[in-house]
Amino acid sequence: MNQTPTKLVRTIGRWSLTALMVNSIVGVSIFKLPADLARNLGGWSPLSCVAAGAGILVIAGCIAEVSSRYEETGGLYLYARDALGQFAGLLVAWMTWLTRIAAPAAAANLIWSYAAKFLPQLENPTGKFLVLIVLMGHLAALNCIGVKMGKNLSNLFTAVKVGFLLAFVIVGGLVLVGRPELRVGITLPAVSAKTWFETMLLLVYAYGGFEGALFVGGESTDPKRDTPIALLSALAAVCLIYTAVQYVTIATLPGAAFSERPLADAAQRFVGNTGAAAIAMAALISGYGYLSANVLHAPRLTFALAEQGDFPKFLALIHPKFRTPYVSILVYSSLVFLFAMIGNFEWNALLSAVSRLAVYAAMALAVPILRNRKDGKAQFLLPVPYLFSALGVLFSFALATQMGRSEFVVMALTSAIALANWAAVKRRGAAQQRG
Repeated sequence: MNQTPTKLVRTIGRWSLTALMVNSIVGVSIFKLPADLARNLGGWSPLSCVAAGAGILVIAGCIAEVSSRYEETGGLYLYARDALGQFAGLLVAWMTWLTRIAAPAAAANLIWSYAAKFLPQLENPTGKFLVLIVLMGHLAALNCIGVKMGKNLSNLFTAVKVGFLLAFVIVGGLVLVGRPELRVGITLPAVSAKTWFETMLLLVYAYGGFEGALFVGGESTDPKRDTPIALLSALAAVCLIYTAVQYVTIATLPGAAFSERPLADAAQRFVGNTGAAAIAMAALISGYGYLSANVLHAPRLTFALAEQGDFPKFLALIHPKFRTPYVSILVYSSLVFLFAMIGNFEWNALLSAVSRLAVYAAMALAVPILRNRKDGKAQFLLPVPYLFSALGVLFSFALATQMGRSEFVVMALTSAIALANWAAVKRRGAAQQRG
């Protein structure tokens, strides 16, 4: 665990890492989430983006200190295993994998929703099945035969996604100034604490994803120094984008809370059909890029852990012709398809958020444990580590209490699998020692 892989080339600089994190955070959810926030909080919804951003920033601070100790590839799994032990590492790995299933499943649901804007006949269960089976089936096939997303294609997806969001904010802002007849009155309703917590949980999904970029530690030029700066810079930028998008949406779209495609509907109001079509197309491109990246990267997590003996061995099987981890790819793609079919956007988003919170709590707990080693490895030190750790744990557990029964069942099953996985690894290790 302490050896740096020699086959990885360190080519990812500080600002490339920052861009990667922004791309990992800003997925297709921002094209749907403003309606959910408006339905829950009305005129308070832009403030919720700031509040959630502040909470995630506490978690990011904890991860920034922990990550600044490591140069190896492994991300949160590596950190948890080193700080909290093998079982915690495995639990974090399984929760990370659950997040990597539920978050893309939520994105797949939105892709179906936006595809139905162009082809209304798809807006039914059969249409959903067809869209999802084609979407996940061809991505699995492409990755099984070794087709990879190139750097230029990835940059294109990022530019389209962020570029359209910035254009939406700029044009919407100009409309609010120059065309007062299009302004929508913003009300500040009385909101219960439970509704605030539920909304914050949705925003944890929207702000999540940056942890995936931490798996490239072995390919970053100076991960100990660059990761904390990239992490905090990316979250600050995303917080500004989310807050601005939310405000423009509720200030220009009547009934924003009831829209299935709020950004497209808002763009149609102040630009026309061309604007609505452009936003819908941006959502499809963004969602496709997000899913493509996940089908490429997420199976590598299970493949790597299987190679190390921490996950079932069959997940490490390599195709004899194409030299790809085809079993991991097929299992992962099938699970994303299944979760997208049985759940809607909100369910998968909440499940992804709750599983992330378990991982975030582990990272907050790791801060004082690693700080007390006093080995001088950390390149970034929080000013008040115990306060950050306590706030991180409190934030995670307070929001986790808002999970529903179905989310709790999935989380409990995942934890049970992690426990069984750990017991099997321990038994195998003991048998090897006796042998």
